[in-house]
Amino acid sequence: MSSTIEQIYTACLAQGSYFIESNGEAAVIDPLRESEPYIRRAEERGVKIKYIFETHFHADFVSGHVDLAKKTGAQIVYGPTAVTDFDIIEATDGQVFKIGDIEIEVLHTPGHTPESSCYLLRNEQGNEHCLFTGDTLFIGDVGRPDLAQKATNLSQEDLAGWLFDSLRNKIMPLDDNLIIYPAHGAGSSCGKNMSSETWSTLGEQKVNNYALRSDMSRSEFIEEVTDGLLAPPQYFSKNAALNKKGYNSIDEVMKKGLKPLSVEEFDTLAKADDTIILDVRAKDDFGKSFIPGSIFIGLDGSFAPWVGALVENLNQKILLVTPAGREAEAVRRLARVGYDNAIGFIDGGVDAWSDAGKVIHSITTISAEDFQNIQGDKDSLNIIDVRKPGEYESTHLKNAISYPLDFINSEKDTLDKDLTLHLHCRSGYRSTVASSILKSRGYNNIVNVLASFEDLKKCNVNLEGSCPSLVS
Repeated sequence: MSSTIEQIYTACLAQGSYFIESNGEAAVIDPLRESEPYIRRAEERGVKIKYIFETHFHADFVSGHVDLAKKTGAQIVYGPTAVTDFDIIEATDGQVFKIGDIEIEVLHTPGHTPESSCYLLRNEQGNEHCLFTGDTLFIGDVGRPDLAQKATNLSQEDLAGWLFDSLRNKIMPLDDNLIIYPAHGAGSSCGKNMSSETWSTLGEQKVNNYALRSDMSRSEFIEEVTDGLLAPPQYFSKNAALNKKGYNSIDEVMKKGLKPLSVEEFDTLAKADDTIILDVRAKDDFGKSFIPGSIFIGLDGSFAPWVGALVENLNQKILLVTPAGREAEAVRRLARVGYDNAIGFIDGGVDAWSDAGKVIHSITTISAEDFQNIQGDKDSLNIIDVRKPGEYESTHLKNAISYPLDFINSEKDTLDKDLTLHLHCRSGYRSTVASSILKSRGYNNIVNVLASFEDLKKCNVNLEGSCPSLVS
């Protein structure tokens, strides 16, 4: 086809948005918060953005639909039953939209959420070419059916039943050669077992996706789709609300957050009760030296989802400590998940703080080899495993206590501050996050085992079953 489809994939959010163009017109599907990438593409290619299609009310990020519509004049399109505080086209099931020489048809596919819709693209010849499935159908999985429960007064089983019907009645009858473009891939919390592949064909999914088995009954589907769902991250419902009601201009958010602060300005602001210090440098750098009270969530990891999971107040004022030159990246990635109140960054970083004679903190960090050398009596070593429950249940170090980072805010008073705690995860990223949080809460006997889990397994014995508690 002479028209083009570009998948714009953002690894931190495991999210795919799409830029489609045909004969001077363009459409964007599920845009990120920042408008610039889409506007730049339109200008470079000499096309006008006509429509912004939203597959549903996203919960895991703030869409850029409102800002992009204001800046380009494009119309925002949602599927049936969508209600917003801003102007949209609430499409009907089967409604067709023209973009240049191609067509996009709305397929209402409720289940993940009531308004969830897929968009079927037909090329210049009128042939079905691809389907943008949002969170209805992923590669290897389907969308979780529990995120819209509070807003609908429906159970997750009710929504799972809708999802079964949508897949069987709207998607599976389509041609097997149809290309499937989902909104998310592996790493997203919107499903359970998504593939790292970012596109597939419907035929391949009928073979490889458990949820599309032809012999699966409705009750079996509901049971399998709802089995093992962890509670969604706390920011999901807040992001969904922003996507329905609107939000602050991304330009204003960036302007406010990109304010360089002197050491004294930073220190004064940091003393306010409603402000936190967020250090987004590399985990190794953080462990060596950081400003007292800082929370580490590094940019070189799943930054935005961890901020969303751990910083409970979207209106939280945030002071940033960043690697030089990455200040804008930090502010932008915070805004992608609704944290619009970054109020500046320390000019000169931790070095400036230290040069001014301010106190610097550090966390004892050891390698896998160091960990092996200090073990001694393995039964008395206090090993804290901060991985997810499923990772821990699969295999864990002997006598390790499961203390998932995901739940650290609700479990914050359950460890003994008098004990020396050895924290570890899979790669050292999550254990550094957990170490910083515990340190800020008065746990001063922290040892961060900065090593891969594979290296750690060589230093200990795997143990199945329950482990002893460190509850004080």
